[in-house]
Amino acid sequence: MSTLFNETPGAQTAGTVDFIIEGDQANFMADVIDASQERPVLVDFWATWCGPCKTLTPALERVIRAQNGRVRLVKIDVDKNQALVTQLSRMGLPMQSVPTVVAFWHGQIADTFSGALPESELKRFVEALLKLSGTAAPGEELIAEAKALLEQGQAEAAAQYFGAALQETQEKPDAWGGLVRALLAMGDEHQAHEVLAKVPERLAEHAEIAGARAALSLAQEGRKAQAAMQGLEARLAANADDHEARYELATALNATGARAEAAAALLEIVRRDRAWNADGARLQLLKFFEAWGMDDPATMAARRKLSALLFA
Repeated sequence: MSTLFNETPGAQTAGTVDFIIEGDQANFMADVIDASQERPVLVDFWATWCGPCKTLTPALERVIRAQNGRVRLVKIDVDKNQALVTQLSRMGLPMQSVPTVVAFWHGQIADTFSGALPESELKRFVEALLKLSGTAAPGEELIAEAKALLEQGQAEAAAQYFGAALQETQEKPDAWGGLVRALLAMGDEHQAHEVLAKVPERLAEHAEIAGARAALSLAQEGRKAQAAMQGLEARLAANADDHEARYELATALNATGARAEAAAALLEIVRRDRAWNADGARLQLLKFFEAWGMDDPATMAARRKLSALLFA
């Protein structure tokens, strides 16, 4: 492959601290092929007249910066480097349109895509490339271990792993959300609230953060309702249509971890009186789903039952 390109070394070499650079044909060998021996390199082929490029390139830059130098991004203007584009096309690369992104590892083409992808897809593309190259960010491993510990009930250890991942980068919403959930499992609502306040604004509406925020809100509501649980059960025994008592009981049950029972209480309100409290039981159930996670078994089971009630 080296015979296809001018091997004149560029001003920036593989050892430079700059990991987002402008490239050209003259320096392609040094900036891309040689540099990819040390770390994966993404080449963004763009053009000034290309609308989607104006969306893709800034998103790519954000994703690459979040990797703290584990991946290099080389941006190449196709109009100024037509000979290079022609050479790559002869190698079988899909260079008919822009934007086109090509990933290199150890001097070889590892992956490619064309068109402007959402930032979430770009993150997955880069993470897959890092795994392929064996240079995946340690933070990914820390988060995976933390999630496993949390599922095993080891909340304190999970919190330490989530915290370590955030020390490496604050661009991981699942680390923020996981830390909040671990703190809630430890009963530390105050610190969970402080952690949520530190989440970067750009991540504030991510599903992981929204779910953690809902979990904290439910924990606070549940703590208050839990203290009155016996009284709530007595009220329901006296009047099965006391929807307010059943609603508060559902919140208390959720606080104890009894998700199926909590969902059943709200579903019973929906069954008896869908319109009660401006559809409040269904809305609270949706809040439970958000807090539990859409893939949680309790969420999936309750969603099926809710659909059966709503569309019967």
